[in-house]
Amino acid sequence: MTDAIRRAQAGDAAAFRAVYDAHVGRVYALCLRLSGDRQEAEELTQDVFVRAWEKLGSFRGESAFGTWLHRLAVNTVLMARRARGRRERRVASSEDPEALAPPPHGDAPGLALDLERALARLPEGAREVFLLFDVEGYGHVEIAGMLGIATGTSKAQLFRARRLLRQWLER
Repeated sequence: MTDAIRRAQAGDAAAFRAVYDAHVGRVYALCLRLSGDRQEAEELTQDVFVRAWEKLGSFRGESAFGTWLHRLAVNTVLMARRARGRRERRVASSEDPEALAPPPHGDAPGLALDLERALARLPEGAREVFLLFDVEGYGHVEIAGMLGIATGTSKAQLFRARRLLRQWLER
């Protein structure tokens, strides 16, 4: 455990700022990949560090701090998504089924499709599983536990994400 983390655990705000500066880029990138939206990723990044400050005392140094923070970030994004989904279901009118459909993804002709844009186009579940499995290195059992889905669903979502990405990138 680094000195800055120990000092931050003791309540030193300047030390926590150093920890924040060292990790904010990676946390933001993860939040952006999982959310697909820059503004939401910025808000989620701040939420992650607020939670990190609150839970810093629970970090025991059994794993790398980056690993602990990464897991906290994934959980924060997933909790925010669940809360948003519950809120949208309460607010959305069942009389207008089109209001529940995701927005269409229009491609501007002639633009090269890069991987980040392709990832952002993936359906939410497929994007989550793809990023957690192929980018972050979690196994299907871990992903299933984090997302509250069956292991088979995780595998199916990964297959779907890879198939869609392959189709879009081959154009």
